[in-house]
Amino acid sequence: GCPRPVMAAAPPPSAPGGPEPPPPPLQYSLLLQHLVGEQRRPRAWDPAAFGGIPSPPKSEEQKMVERAMESCAFKAALACVGGFVLGGAFGVFTAGIDTNVGFDPKDPYRTPTAKEVLKDMGQRGISYAKNFAIVGAMFSCTECVVESYRGKSDWKNSVISGCITGGAIGFRAGLKAGVIGCGGFAAFSAAIDYYLR
Repeated sequence: GCPRPVMAAAPPPSAPGGPEPPPPPLQYSLLLQHLVGEQRRPRAWDPAAFGGIPSPPKSEEQKMVERAMESCAFKAALACVGGFVLGGAFGVFTAGIDTNVGFDPKDPYRTPTAKEVLKDMGQRGISYAKNFAIVGAMFSCTECVVESYRGKSDWKNSVISGCITGGAIGFRAGLKAGVIGCGGFAAFSAAIDYYLR
C-alpha cells in the first residue's frame, strides 16, 4: 500500500526541574498593539534627538518684549516707519520719471540744473513719505483695535479698518469723498489681504 504520513510528535512537557520550553511566536496583532495601539508608550519630544535646537523656557524679559511687539502702539509705529520709507522711495521714483521736475513757469525754455531737479525730487519724496506714514499708522492702529474688539483675525478686520481709514481721509474733502474713500480703501484692503493669505 501507500506509505502512511508521519505526524510530528508534540514536544513532551518539560520536567519540573528541566529546561523551559521556548516562548510562543509573537502574534501580528500583539505587535500592532505595541507599535500603534493602546499599549504604545508615548515618547518624550526632544528636538535635539532629531537634529533640532532645544528651546529653553522663556524668561520674563522675553515675554515682556513679545507682548510689547504685539501691542497696537508697536504695530502702528512699525507701519509708520515702513510707510515713510516706502512713500519716500515712491515719491523719488515718480519725480524721476516726471518731465516737469525742476520746471520754471517764468522761463519754460530754460533747462533745470541738477541741483533743482534733486531739490524737487527730495521735496516730493518727503511729501509722499509723510502721507504714506500717516496712512500706514492709521490703518495699522485701526486694524489692531478692530481685531482686539472682535477677538478674531480674518479678512473682515482689513476691510473694516480700510473703510475707517479711507473714510477718515476722504471726509476732509466732503461726505461724498469720504464714502468713496471708504469703499475704495476697503476694496483695496480686501484685495491685498486675499493676495497675502
